[in-house]
Amino acid sequence: EYVMGTFARKPVEFVSGNGMMLTDDKGKQYLDFVGGIGVISLGHCAPALVKTLQEQTAKLMHVSNYYYIEHRGEVAEKLSNILGGTADAGEPIEWKTFFSNSGAESNECAIKLARLYAKRFGNGGSTIVTITNSFHGRTLATLAATAQPLKQEAFKPLPGGFVDVPQNDVAALEAAFANHDVCAVILEVVQGESGVHPCSQEYLEAVRRLTSENKALMICDEVQCGMYRCGVPFAFQHYGITPDIVAMAKGIAGGVPMGACAARAEVADAFGPGDHGTTFGGSCLAIAAANCVLDELGREGEIERIEAAGEHLAERLTALPHVKEVRGLGLMRAVEFDDSVDAPALVLAALNAPQGLVLNYTGAHTLRFLPPLIATNADIDAMADQLEKLIEA
Repeated sequence: EYVMGTFARKPVEFVSGNGMMLTDDKGKQYLDFVGGIGVISLGHCAPALVKTLQEQTAKLMHVSNYYYIEHRGEVAEKLSNILGGTADAGEPIEWKTFFSNSGAESNECAIKLARLYAKRFGNGGSTIVTITNSFHGRTLATLAATAQPLKQEAFKPLPGGFVDVPQNDVAALEAAFANHDVCAVILEVVQGESGVHPCSQEYLEAVRRLTSENKALMICDEVQCGMYRCGVPFAFQHYGITPDIVAMAKGIAGGVPMGACAARAEVADAFGPGDHGTTFGGSCLAIAAANCVLDELGREGEIERIEAAGEHLAERLTALPHVKEVRGLGLMRAVEFDDSVDAPALVLAALNAPQGLVLNYTGAHTLRFLPPLIATNADIDAMADQLEKLIEA
C-alpha cells in the first residue's frame, strides 16, 4: 500500500538466513541460488561479517567524507593489489578508488571520470561506446549507457554522448571509433542482466587495442561479475587484459550497500576536490564490511574453490532436461532452455516447492544463477536434483 510498485515481488518475505539457506516469516526454509542478486559473497549472516558489523556499529557508523575513515586507505590498497596489472614500462599499476553506495553510482563515477580525463589529459572526446543489451544502472546517465531501448523509452530525453555496438562485433567497434569522438568504452566482461553473456577474448583485446591507440579509456563494469564471482577477483583477469577504470559493487561488502570505482592512478588524478562526491560512500560501516569480505575471499585456495564449484554448477546445469546452452564463468551462470520450459513459472514452482528453492529468470526460457560464493557441490547437487524434478513435473 505504501511502497512504490517498481518491482514485481515474489510472494514471500524472508526474515532470517544462514549460509546458503533463507527462512521466511512462516518458518519455511529455502536454498538460495540468487544471493541477493550476487551480493551475498560469504553466505547469509556469515559469522566473521556479523562480528565485524556488530563491533563497528557499536563504535562508529558514519562521519562523512570530510574526514579520514579508519581502514579506508587499507581497503583501497587491497583493491589496488587485487586489481593488479603492469604498465607499459613493466611497473605494477597503482589504482586509486572512489567509494560509492551502489553499482549505478560506481558506473556514474566512471563515466564522469572518463569524460573529465579526456578533457584534461586525453583526446578531448566525449562519446562513450556501450554494448547492446548491457546494463549499467538506472540513474539517467547509466540508463543512457544501458543499451536496451525498452528500458530507456519511458525516460527520454536521456543524456547524450553514448553509442552502442553489438557484443563481440569487432568491426562495429572499429566503426564506432572511426565515426565518433570516443573517450571511453564501457562494458560488462560478462553481461549479467541480459542473461550471462561473456565477451570473447578477441573482442576484449580489440577494445584494449582501440582505446589505447585512440587515447581513450577502457571501463570494465564488474558490478556483477567482479568480486570473485567468476573465480578470479575480477572477470577481466580471465582474459589477460587490464582496463583503465573498474566499477564494482554487489558482493564487495557481503550485503552492506557499497560500491567502488577504481582507476589507474594517472587516470584517477584527473579528479580534484569538488569534482565528485557522496554523503554515504565509504562510510565507517561499509568500509569495515568490505575489509572483512576482502580478507575472507582473499584466503589461500578461495579462487580455486569458487572456480571448481562453478565448473560443477555448469556440469549439473548442462545435464538438465531441455537445455540448449549453459553460459558463464565461476559462480555466475545461466541456462538457456528450449521453448518447452517456462522460466518464470519454474521460478515460482521452485519457490513454492516443499523444500523451497530461490531462483532467478532473466528471460522467458533463461535462468540465472548467482549463489553465495560459499556454495558447495552438495548445495549445487541439491538444487539441480530438485530443479530437474520441477522441470519434468
